Amino acid sequence: MPPALTLPDGRRLALDDRPLLMGIVNITPDSFSDGGMLQNAGQAIAHGERLAEEGADIVDVGGESTRPGHAPLDAATELGRVLPVIAGLRERVGTPLSIDTWKAEVADAALKAGASIVNDVWGAQRDPAIAGVAARHGAPIILMHNRETTDPALDILSDVLRFLERSIGIALEAGVPRGQIVVDPGIGLFGKTPEQSLRLIRELAKLESLGCPILLGASRKSVIGVVTGQSVPAERVAGSVAAHLFGATQGAAILRVHDVAAHAQAFKVWRALSLPSEPSA
Repeated sequence: MPPALTLPDGRRLALDDRPLLMGIVNITPDSFSDGGMLQNAGQAIAHGERLAEEGADIVDVGGESTRPGHAPLDAATELGRVLPVIAGLRERVGTPLSIDTWKAEVADAALKAGASIVNDVWGAQRDPAIAGVAARHGAPIILMHNRETTDPALDILSDVLRFLERSIGIALEAGVPRGQIVVDPGIGLFGKTPEQSLRLIRELAKLESLGCPILLGASRKSVIGVVTGQSVPAERVAGSVAAHLFGATQGAAILRVHDVAAHAQAFKVWRALSLPSEPSA
């Protein structure tokens, strides 16, 4: 049986011949790419439905921006943004939902409302109780590398590996099985220069030493803009697809993307070309 993430309801998300696509629903006024695009729960639910229709395997719901300089949110405000959307999507789509938060309180309420996966941009190191929440619900947890500051001289790969080893240890100690832990190098302005982000994508396969599936999220990120010259995040779709296709060759099991339809099409062609050709007559 191929490796899989087991959801609280017993469903399995297989991690086999293609990366899973995680579509992004940001209910935030200040996210770097789509802040303010979804003004209310109804718009966010409709957006999540569209992502599911386009082929998202997971829909990731977040209520607090994580871009540099974002306005911190209290848990009550964050819950007011995400819970109606999670409840609405749970009623309308069968696609598993993840909650994008670093707060244990928010994760717990979201899982009770119908989310199935915890996606923590601070790798259970800002609020370690979040790992216990995932364990109690039987939910997979995604642990992302993050830094408060950028250091161009840092050996970023070593830093990511050390950080994620600590995060994995927190999750294991809380009772999350290793097979339910996903690691994410945190591409973009999470304490990394563009050059460091490129290195992490280029050497993504080295994260396999951690013994967990890998998530890659380069969608519309600033590093794509640096390479392509595109200053508008929404115009970085082709570059994002290219980065994710490369990441898939380096072992990425999940791709977190804004543009699900473009990625789904690209991976259909990629899979077709990867199949063994039939012998000629």
